[in-house]
This record gives sequence, C-alpha cells and structure tokens, in this order.
Amino acid sequence: MNKLIQVAIDSPAAAGAGTQAKLIAKHYNLLYLDTGKIYRFIGNLKIKNKKKFNYSLIKKNISKLKIKNLQSRILLSNRVALEASIVAKDKKIRKLVYSFQIKCAYKPPKKFKGSILDGRDITSVIMKKAMFKFFITANIKTRALRRYRELKLLNKKITYKEVLKSIKIRDKSDYNRKISPLKKTTDSILINTTNLTKRSCFLKIKQIMDKKLKY
Repeated sequence: MNKLIQVAIDSPAAAGAGTQAKLIAKHYNLLYLDTGKIYRFIGNLKIKNKKKFNYSLIKKNISKLKIKNLQSRILLSNRVALEASIVAKDKKIRKLVYSFQIKCAYKPPKKFKGSILDGRDITSVIMKKAMFKFFITANIKTRALRRYRELKLLNKKITYKEVLKSIKIRDKSDYNRKISPLKKTTDSILINTTNLTKRSCFLKIKQIMDKKLKY
C-alpha cells in the first residue's frame, strides 16, 4: 500500500492514548507526535522565562523544535500540565504550533510509512481527513490513578487526591475552551480503556486498522 497511513487520536488526559499511539507507531513504522507535549514544552518555557516569555521567544523555539526535545521528564509535572492548558487557549500560540503539527502529519520523513498524532483537536482540526480516527477515553478515577502511578515512579511527592483534582481541572479546560475544544467527532471510533490492558487495547485498534489496510 503506497498511500501514507495517517492516524489521528484525541483523548482526555491519562486515558492511555500516548501508550497506544507509541505501540501503533512502532508496529506500522509511523512517525509519532504527542501534540500535547508541544504545549507542555511551551508551558515549561513560560515557567523558565517568566519575564521574557513572549511570542517571539515561542516562535524561535518552535522553529528549532525536534520531537526528541519533547521527551524530557520535566514535561510530565502537574505544574507544567496546568501551564500547558493555559497557553493552549491562546489563538496566536496555537497557530504557531499548528504548522509544526501539520508538517509532522502530512510530511513525515521518508523512512516512515505515515504518521500518528494524538492530542485534543487532532481529529477535529489537524487531521480531519485521516485514514483512521480514534477517541480514546477512560473513567476519571482510572485516569487519575494511572497518572498518579506515573508521577510516583518519577519520585514525585504527590497524592492521588492532588492528581485527581488536577485531572478534573484539565478536563474542564480541555472540553470547554473556546478554541479547538476536546470533542469526539462523529467519524471517530470510541475506545474506552477503563477495563482494557495495554495489549488488549492495542490488538483492538490493530484489528480495526488491519481490516482497512487489508493486512
């Protein structure tokens, strides 16, 4: 199959979309971009440059941004996550980020067979005509527990209640912002990971994709 494989995933925080996207990317040899990490990157930039934080600084850093720059563990912190939800509401910032996302989505390096992006507005804005569109979710207590365990592995001194509160705030921000809110598009396939293992979820998505790809 010569046509590029394009996969778009939207999800609320800690639903397991990132884990599944990585598994799918590895299996089908796709470029993977966690778009939320870009806003976390900018949120962290804001924290580190309180007095000098402006659009010129963001534009300069986005122009030099590489996917490997989004792997820093500091981007997983709750403080960065909350800053990310704030900067993500800014229309001008989103325009700067869009160009980077579009390039990854539609012009991945030739060594890849396509691309997979996950975030909050991928199916509704960035990759409206993607070959595959998924909305991955889970109940909020499950998502909070997953994020809490992630943070504890990083030796973060944080409680489950704090993480649950943070997830609730993030959900409210993601679903209700005026610009590109999180929503399930009518053509997206719903995947609820609450009672699924990582492996069973991956196999469910793989079955859907293989049927269309005729593997």
